[in-house]
Amino acid sequence: MNRPEFDSLKDFTEFSKYYWYRDELIKICKSHGLKAPSGKIELYKIIEAYFAGEKILPEKKPARKKKPVVSELTLETGLIECGFTFGPRFREFFEKQTGESRFKFNVDMVATAKAVKENGDEAFTLGDLLDIYYGKKSYATYDRSALQWNKFVKDFCQDPATEVFPERLKVAAKLWKAVRESDLEKVYSNELLKRYMDTLQDP
Repeated sequence: MNRPEFDSLKDFTEFSKYYWYRDELIKICKSHGLKAPSGKIELYKIIEAYFAGEKILPEKKPARKKKPVVSELTLETGLIECGFTFGPRFREFFEKQTGESRFKFNVDMVATAKAVKENGDEAFTLGDLLDIYYGKKSYATYDRSALQWNKFVKDFCQDPATEVFPERLKVAAKLWKAVRESDLEKVYSNELLKRYMDTLQDP
């Protein structure tokens, strides 16, 4: 069953049967005059509300005045106040706080920083972000459904039955496209390969 156009879907349950890329969700929200945040989970919530008859509109952001650059970073420094990025300055700050020589921001820190900026949360500090790193707090979590394709292609390549294909990644992508546009579960299995084998062998 091929994925229908968004406007032909009757309800959120039907919508949820199909796989949608984040960019597609953003496009859907914008084309219907809805708020279009960057996170996939938030986009799904807005579309769910839309099907329920509620339109979550874009927020009108007031023009922000330029703030002076914060010269010294502390755990009490606001994330928005200091213009937080994932650049060297802030990496060095967290290296000092954690004692790790090659500090890496984890995915929940990335999701949190984006959410803090989108929400305009002036109260959120670098100390709060450090607590996110250590798992002491939760603010926004990474949308791990975005990893579905990675898991799909990994499982595809680990199946000995796929060794018959000289260009396995291309075949995996073709199979993923068929699954993505259907109401099937978005996971790889040998049964799935057998189901679409004739299609995959087409030039």
